[in-house]
Amino acid sequence: MQLFYSPEIEKGQTSFTFDKDESKHIIKVLRRKMGDFLYVTNGKGTLFTTKITLDSDKKCVTEIIASEDQAPTPFRLHLAVAPTKMNERYEWFLEKATEIGIHEITPIICDHSERKIVKTERFEKIIQSAMKQSLQYHLPILNEPISLKDFLNQDHQGEKYIAHCEETEKVLLKDSIDIHKNYLLLVGPEGDFSTNEINLALAKGYRPVSLGHTRLRTETAALVAVHSFVFTNE
Repeated sequence: MQLFYSPEIEKGQTSFTFDKDESKHIIKVLRRKMGDFLYVTNGKGTLFTTKITLDSDKKCVTEIIASEDQAPTPFRLHLAVAPTKMNERYEWFLEKATEIGIHEITPIICDHSERKIVKTERFEKIIQSAMKQSLQYHLPILNEPISLKDFLNQDHQGEKYIAHCEETEKVLLKDSIDIHKNYLLLVGPEGDFSTNEINLALAKGYRPVSLGHTRLRTETAALVAVHSFVFTNE
């Protein structure tokens, strides 16, 4: 099944029209025609079965035949991850984290961050593509970049963790996950969190955790964490 995404399609509609770019892709590139079925999600948990009624490459119109909801997971996972020096590595994390099952991502700018300016437009497209490829109907939330200090001052609920490399007392993340909770994990930049940032997080109730006995890159650490949370909740 090939999955299409449009945030505009909603329950209660009897028809749906794709925008010009998607219409051209459907008709000219994929060579779909009148009567063909298309499967569309709005990224809010609903799959729509539609049938093409107008196969124009400028205006592909479909009739909505049916809709079904994908049940939400019994847990919620939010990772706040510092952008990597090389964009490609962060994009890889976004793609794989979406495929595995993350719910929300926030790029955080830290004291040791080498990349301070982040443009999220391409990030959003990567997340959308990964959602479609993995046949999921919930689009992860991608927040705008924010300084770690400002992020820590926000009111975040649930189980809160910080993964860092300092030689202080920590527990393995996999041993500290209670199932079916809301989780928030902080992952720092290539130079790790500063001591001041770690202390600020601890003062806000974040628990220090280790992701294993080897030193991991930022994007690898974040992905290991996503898998740990999702696998534990399976």
